[in-house]
Amino acid sequence: MLFTRLKLKNWRNFRDVDVALGPRGYIIGANAAGKSNLLDVFRFLRTIAQSEGGGLQKAIKERGGLSTLRSLHARREPEVRIEVEVSDTFGDAEPLWRYVLAFKSEGKGQQRVLVHEECVFHQGRQLFARPTRDDRGDAARLTQTYLEQISSNAEFRPLAEHFAATTYLHLVPQLLKHGDEISGRIIESDPFGQGLLQRIAKTASKTREARLRRIQEALAVAVPQFSELHFEQDQTTGIPHLRANFKHWRVHGSWQREDQFSDGTLRLIGFLWALQEGDGLLLLEEPELSLNDAIVEHIPLMIDRVLRLRRKGSFLRQVLSTTHSDNLIAAVPDASSVLLLDPGENGTTVRQPNAQESEEMAHGLNPAEVLFPKTRPRNIAQMGLFA
Repeated sequence: MLFTRLKLKNWRNFRDVDVALGPRGYIIGANAAGKSNLLDVFRFLRTIAQSEGGGLQKAIKERGGLSTLRSLHARREPEVRIEVEVSDTFGDAEPLWRYVLAFKSEGKGQQRVLVHEECVFHQGRQLFARPTRDDRGDAARLTQTYLEQISSNAEFRPLAEHFAATTYLHLVPQLLKHGDEISGRIIESDPFGQGLLQRIAKTASKTREARLRRIQEALAVAVPQFSELHFEQDQTTGIPHLRANFKHWRVHGSWQREDQFSDGTLRLIGFLWALQEGDGLLLLEEPELSLNDAIVEHIPLMIDRVLRLRRKGSFLRQVLSTTHSDNLIAAVPDASSVLLLDPGENGTTVRQPNAQESEEMAHGLNPAEVLFPKTRPRNIAQMGLFA
């Protein structure tokens, strides 16, 4: 399943959002415009839907409470509202699922955060609407969503499972290179890729080899002198490792372990593995970091190529990515997949290219040339940085 529409009210930077989503989404905008906060909507839903250790209250607490989530531009409206549409394919007249969740402070007593509205529609038919009569008689029930309750989500469990299957990755190479020395606690859901090697080790051998073979094909094009990629476990300690061979003046090349890989190579391996690790929504933060521009411009192609190798001719996995890279956006094959964030006095708006911008691209300009100038701060000339 795939997210096909997102609507927000009073979520962080966003006062009001209504945007269609495609199989790929590349989010651009100025610093602090809200790119990561837009991705966080899907992480928020994932936390609520997690069958173990999740829920609405945890999702809110992890983000610093309702006061942090609620948009500063909300003014008199107290509730935060999220609405998503989910379908099996894009372009359906009626979404397969529609989920609505609104919550706000109790406003008295314990100041609990309560569900103000929750409803699910399946093919246009409403399955339930909250608050129910029982909810009104016992406000404590409204501290939880039906989404997180196995006893209440049976009719729409495929939707809850889709939310819970979302993956977020902002890989930090140093956590992989120095994992033995750090030996720190891996954060739940491993957003920084610290446990990548452990996840690779736990994957069934045939599946693991197939995934590494696809990554090897991509790296052979992207990384100079790269030749082979293998997984191994230390026979003494059992610690998992990746080994790569680079063509060299020596007959058999030069073998390196992951702690000798470049940051860019590790980030490439991490996000190419994540593309194949599940079928839920994949959220990427700035995949271009540490990469040469010549490689960055191939990221959109690599994403599509790896996913299509898994299932020919179909979009197996939806990917949303933030980026600051002109080279990446210039290479996006479908300009409608670019989401432009525009901060204003009433919060940040989210939009796809408008008619004028689409016309400019139809006349030969690439998406980066048309859209990136719109992401520059309006007052940058007053900052004296380029005088």
